[in-house]
Amino acid sequence: MPFTIATWNINSVRLRADLVIRMLKAERPDVLCLQECKSPVEKIPLKTFVDAGYRYMVARGEKGYNGVAILSKRPLEDAGHRDFVGRGDARHVAARLEDGTTIHNFYVPAGGDVPDRDENVKFGHKLDFLTEMRDWFQGETPERSILVGDLNIAPREDDVWSHKQLLKVVSHTPIEVDHLGAVQDAGKWVDITRKDIPEGLLYSWWSYRARDWDAADRGRRLDHVWATPDIANAGHSSRILRAARGWEKPSDHVPVFATFDL
Repeated sequence: MPFTIATWNINSVRLRADLVIRMLKAERPDVLCLQECKSPVEKIPLKTFVDAGYRYMVARGEKGYNGVAILSKRPLEDAGHRDFVGRGDARHVAARLEDGTTIHNFYVPAGGDVPDRDENVKFGHKLDFLTEMRDWFQGETPERSILVGDLNIAPREDDVWSHKQLLKVVSHTPIEVDHLGAVQDAGKWVDITRKDIPEGLLYSWWSYRARDWDAADRGRRLDHVWATPDIANAGHSSRILRAARGWEKPSDHVPVFATFDL
């Protein structure tokens, strides 16, 4: 049975619960993966989502920081999480659908402003996080799995508004792109969005700093949907809900969708 999955860095699930409901009612994905929830799990407004038809949730949370949640109309079970870099951050959670498909929801560290691990510990944290992701997938080759989330890297030249100008900007530096590529290769992950939309500029994030984000259109594709090779061919109908960036008090990210015939 086909199902549609969406991923969205919501930048506070309690502050923007109304935007989540607006999207769910309009788009009706079967599964929604949220990042940067900035809430303990017990304070996520689950009843609001249950009332909208999303009865199931698996989540990890923190007060004011990080946080990942998987909401679903379909039954799912908690499939655990990993504590990358041993910091106790709520940056990964996994859930398993009844058909055996595992969904991984990631919030990779942003990495600060300076792309040098000696000068910026946040950048080193990001690279170490990606290295641990790579090592995990090398050691435990995933099967029948979907990986989504804010991976905080725009890997391709057409995933940013200006490849040349962003080569030294965190999220598009060669070392970050190489690290993300190593993660992808280790799990043999297929980039479903780019499988469906192989050419052209594609963004899922626009900075709050832009006076007119739409006119400037200086975006980056930081949010991703990947799948393992055994189910990648079942993925289709990828799209990005650009309009959500223009909603009142929006996140700086927008939802990214894909449908799987599984």
